[in-house]
Amino acid sequence: MANDRLRTAMLAMNLTPETLAAKVGVDPKTVERWISSERVPHRGTRYKLTSILKVNEGDLWPSLQGNSRPVPTESELVHLYPSRSAITGAGWEALLSGVKEQMDVLVFSGAFLVEQYNLIPLVRQKAAEGVRFRLLVGDETSPAVIQRAIDENTPGGLEGRIQLMRRYLADVLHLEGVEVRTHGTILYNSLYRFDDQLLVNGHAHGALAGQNPVMHLKRLPDGQMWQHYMRSFERVWSVGVPETA
Repeated sequence: MANDRLRTAMLAMNLTPETLAAKVGVDPKTVERWISSERVPHRGTRYKLTSILKVNEGDLWPSLQGNSRPVPTESELVHLYPSRSAITGAGWEALLSGVKEQMDVLVFSGAFLVEQYNLIPLVRQKAAEGVRFRLLVGDETSPAVIQRAIDENTPGGLEGRIQLMRRYLADVLHLEGVEVRTHGTILYNSLYRFDDQLLVNGHAHGALAGQNPVMHLKRLPDGQMWQHYMRSFERVWSVGVPETA
């Protein structure tokens, strides 16, 4: 069973197995074994790891939490980021490049995906490989978007970013498997689904999206959180207005 918590913590610190191994003083293959299994390192090694990754032992190995109740071997919550901007470029790129079947996005703008992570060429490449894309962006004329811009103290700015994103996405509307819709719903959370991985970017009143915390969830057979947020995606998708080429 892979240790997704450790992998995500490494991505958050922009560390590879090789660079982490050098810092801890072990062989890179040892780090790879930690990632690919639930194997727990010795106490001294765990102390070095948690100091480098700036996490607690229980964040990486729940069985060490000293809980009197049984601790599940897997949790939907892979990692909690204090803000969207705390996710490293390597973290975003790993999620984007790793998509094999489906990517779903619910945002108002999301233009950072194009401008920082080259989303449009990736959509072209992945769509040719059979990946399905469902991309929900805001309707810049809707009351929800206009009010959100006022709350963020950037009136007109968000509307412009949405128009820019819609223009970007117009270049891939003709591709098979790529669907883009606009919506005017209140955006309680931005959602980024990459196959069985889901980033939930909650929104606090008056704060910019990049300043708000992000939960990284992993899809599990009986996982309730994943289903909870994906049901909200489906509800917005059902009322979204399809963009046409």
